[in-house]
Amino acid sequence: MASVVDIRLLRPDDDRLQLRSGEPAIDRYFHHYAAQNQFKLHIGATWVATIEERIVSFATVTMATIDRETLPSAAARRRMPAYPIPVLRLARMGVDERLQGGGIGRIMLNHIFRLAIEQRDRIGCVGVLTDAKPQAIGFYQKLGFIPLEGVRTGLLHGAPMPMYLAIGTIASALEGG
Repeated sequence: MASVVDIRLLRPDDDRLQLRSGEPAIDRYFHHYAAQNQFKLHIGATWVATIEERIVSFATVTMATIDRETLPSAAARRRMPAYPIPVLRLARMGVDERLQGGGIGRIMLNHIFRLAIEQRDRIGCVGVLTDAKPQAIGFYQKLGFIPLEGVRTGLLHGAPMPMYLAIGTIASALEGG
């Protein structure tokens, strides 16, 4: 990719309508709710990737917790206390359909991973949790995310799959690449 990608927080005056991911629910969220959630409700922060000031990707993150029993590693479950464990939730992410497959999603996720490391060091964080749409599960699995099958109980077929990536895996990946 020859163009420089800048990542920054969403601004109130950003033109969110220019991004088209090809996924109507993702586009609807970004076009209509991302700014409200960030600036009015303060329930999440949306980061945008831009190329020449045009938004080409976004990711909304929020604080979350998971129960110790939900952790996929038996060793991690034994080490953790019996109360909710802090994670960074990747609540929504989209890449403009014209640039999908070009590495923008990976650039955005690396930024989110750095946020998770910062959160770990400042306030506590054991990993990143996301709800992967069925068509994105393979993408997240290639990055090391593990499905949290127990959390999925009762969800309908085709519903998002909760997936988790441990902070140690994130730190190793960032140090190595």
